[in-house]
Amino acid sequence: MGIDKGRLLRTTGRAVAVTGAVGVAGLAYASVIERNWFRLRRYELPLLPPGSPRLRILHLSDAHLTPGRRMLIDWIRGLERYEPDLVVNTGDSLAHPDAVEPFIGALGPLLDRPGAFVYGSNDLFSPQLKNPARYLWRTSKTDYRKRRVPDLPWRELGAAMSASGWLDLNNRKGALKAGGLEVALGGVHDSHIKLDRYDEIAGPADPAADLRLGVLHSPEPANLDRFAADGYQLMLAGHTHGGQLCLPFYGTLVTNCGIDRRRAWGLHEYAGAWLHVSGGLGTSPYAPVRFCCRPEASLLDLVAGPDEA
Repeated sequence: MGIDKGRLLRTTGRAVAVTGAVGVAGLAYASVIERNWFRLRRYELPLLPPGSPRLRILHLSDAHLTPGRRMLIDWIRGLERYEPDLVVNTGDSLAHPDAVEPFIGALGPLLDRPGAFVYGSNDLFSPQLKNPARYLWRTSKTDYRKRRVPDLPWRELGAAMSASGWLDLNNRKGALKAGGLEVALGGVHDSHIKLDRYDEIAGPADPAADLRLGVLHSPEPANLDRFAADGYQLMLAGHTHGGQLCLPFYGTLVTNCGIDRRRAWGLHEYAGAWLHVSGGLGTSPYAPVRFCCRPEASLLDLVAGPDEA
């Protein structure tokens, strides 16, 4: 029996057309809808001493802001209504030389609250066009080997946050009072560009503090292990974008760092402590898509633990 070549060509043509239409629709969804479909994740964690009041932490990360992202700017500004006691920004706030002013404007009244921050690589180095498929077999750490001189206004960014009283935790320790509680903090610069210097903050976190908080951009196990060993109860990180492009029923494909896929976002136990990885708010302007991985910020309500028997 012969093959009806005309029918075969028509069937193939329809299949190609349908596949193309699905692809275009998926790209439109990922770049227009999900990329701007922000969500607030909420957690409750019994970490504080018995009898302590609730401490609400707002964790922001990876805004990758460009001046024209009005929806993102407005959404960040609206987070003030949740009345956090402490705001922590784990970096990659910028994606454009002119983004400092709109980012500080987005923080708005949040800057009047106690806060702390570290930098990510994209606060120093502007984004570049890359093949996203290569993240499937390696991280982007090597992308910065030939880029020695930062071309984004990271100093201005840090100065603006510091001027509001936020703690600069890039390879530094600090302490502040939030929600009536004493919080001891330690942080490192971005390990993704080899600027982390944990030795500069090494040593036990203040045992007298009501909360001991570790802050870093990239959740590299080498640093997480040291934070946990030094007695930090909760570690906050970003960087992963939650995978950014995820698969239904499978989840994250890559983390772009040493953390495992299971902990690419969310709250998890880690080496006797707790780790929260933010899925982040933005994307590189050269990869403005998210799929099955909505942009996010997180509220962590820390409450008193049980009375010791």
